[in-house]
Amino acid sequence: MLSGIKQKAIVGKDGKIELSTTELPEGTIVEVIVLVEQPTEEDETTYLLKSEANKKHLLKALENVEKGNLIYVDLDEYEKNSI
Repeated sequence: MLSGIKQKAIVGKDGKIELSTTELPEGTIVEVIVLVEQPTEEDETTYLLKSEANKKHLLKALENVEKGNLIYVDLDEYEKNSI
């Protein structure tokens, strides 16, 4: 009969992986399968909301959009005036 133990571990020096368990007596024969977690890519919104200051600015901006408090800028005119 097969049973399993699931643990997270970090690959150490020279690729060494150590598991700490009292569930396996010394001398137990085991078969090892290594599943590698892929780093999750964080979306831009989540990243920007991590900072409390950014979060406040973004929420205020959303509030302004909902209220119609918008400033329209003609980029062509802006560029002409800033040169």
